[in-house]
Amino acid sequence: MKGRVMAVDPGEKRLGIAISDPSGTIANPLMVIQHVARLVDATTIAQLASVNQVVLIVVGQPLDSDGNIGPAARKASRLADAIRSQTDIPVVLWDESGSTCKASKARLKMGSSRRKDRSTLDALAATVILQDFLDANTAKV
Repeated sequence: MKGRVMAVDPGEKRLGIAISDPSGTIANPLMVIQHVARLVDATTIAQLASVNQVVLIVVGQPLDSDGNIGPAARKASRLADAIRSQTDIPVVLWDESGSTCKASKARLKMGSSRRKDRSTLDALAATVILQDFLDANTAKV
């Protein structure tokens, strides 16, 4: 199945959003959504997915070093369930461990300062999550 895939990096204050190219190969940052409430966020994500003709939504889920589900991972799971309640587009969870660290390093390599707008980092973290997912699932997406 080919098509655009969207990723969400859920955070306490902001949700980073990334989207793939139409072939589902390359991830790009799309935007950052300010967190309001789970259902409101889910509705916004579902609308974005519809407008962008997304075939799959990937929600980053931070597992601990042993691969276990902690409080943040449970929040991500509840967000994924809320998104599912707002759309028929399939929603999957993907281990996002280390995505913010990778995004921070990538931002520094691009010459951006650490103090630059935090939302840039959120969108880049979503891009890292999406690219990791796409690379691991190239035959499936």
